[in-house]
Amino acid sequence: MQQFLLKNFDAVRTAIAILIGMLICVLLIILVSSSPGDSISIFLFGPFSSQRTIASIFEIATPIIFTGVALSIAFQAEQFYIGAEGAFYITAAVGTAFAVSTSMPWFFHIPLILLVSGTFGGLWGLIPGYLKARFNTSEVVTALMLNFVALYAGLYLINNFFRDRAAGFMVSFRLPESAELSRFIDRTRIHWGVVLALVVAVWAYYFLYHTRTGYEIRTVGHNPKFARFGGINVFKVIIIVHILTGAIAGMGGMVEIMGIHRRFNWQDLPGQGWDGVIVAIIGRMHPLYVVAAAIFLGYLRVGGQQLRLMSDVPFELVLVIQSAIILLITARAFLSQWEARMVIRQASEEAES
Repeated sequence: MQQFLLKNFDAVRTAIAILIGMLICVLLIILVSSSPGDSISIFLFGPFSSQRTIASIFEIATPIIFTGVALSIAFQAEQFYIGAEGAFYITAAVGTAFAVSTSMPWFFHIPLILLVSGTFGGLWGLIPGYLKARFNTSEVVTALMLNFVALYAGLYLINNFFRDRAAGFMVSFRLPESAELSRFIDRTRIHWGVVLALVVAVWAYYFLYHTRTGYEIRTVGHNPKFARFGGINVFKVIIIVHILTGAIAGMGGMVEIMGIHRRFNWQDLPGQGWDGVIVAIIGRMHPLYVVAAAIFLGYLRVGGQQLRLMSDVPFELVLVIQSAIILLITARAFLSQWEARMVIRQASEEAES
């Protein structure tokens, strides 16, 4: 048992952090609600109360899987790229422009839109990647600034060239039917983008852990000096990481438009890029764990929505849970003494035997 805990300590620590975050939520509900029992039940079980609420979990999780997987690749290489939000937004705008400007059968149209979106997202990610690799410019600063460039460039593109003037507010023309991702469960908005997100996550897992380039990415993340002395082209790795991150995040933005909104209607950054940071951290930067983390975040969000609608507890309580979980996961001292004691105990047992 002790050996199992040591081998999987990061996963155990994450699970304990989530449990503590949920307990904090329960305590806060008890403090602020006039009927805490009902409110706790609504929060914990409300997301599973109907087909619609269950579907909402996966609707929320789908775009976050894309951004979370994208950022897990970047974080594995110790590239603190926080531009997934901008890539998600601007690629959706460019992809929408391409979709409404072209017409062809769906089996050509959808793959081509995704290809264009992924390519543009990759080029967008290349900007901070090249600056980092060539000039050692902070990817945090450049990506953060590019998020605002993405916002205003996307708004300019849609508002001036692809705006539906018949609508009462700023939205693009509706996508042609050949560009829409169909929904496959009645009375829900679950679409084939869910399957695509899972495919991307599985591919990212295989790429990171079963290919030479994935090994190089993880080696650069652990120790870039060792990687350089070992013959790894660190410049190339940084470029690849940023291109992949931008491409996957950008594709996620276009999938969200094709599956949920059916037209570009974001007048501000939608937030899924920042949610990707959350699930990448909760998922310990592992693409498959990111899927579970995104579903968990969707569960929290739907639970918070149910609280707001059916109780006197504010939705902001969910943000408290997110913050507590991330704080505990990222705090290196959290449970470190327990881990150290297990290491010492195991070493003593091996020495005695």
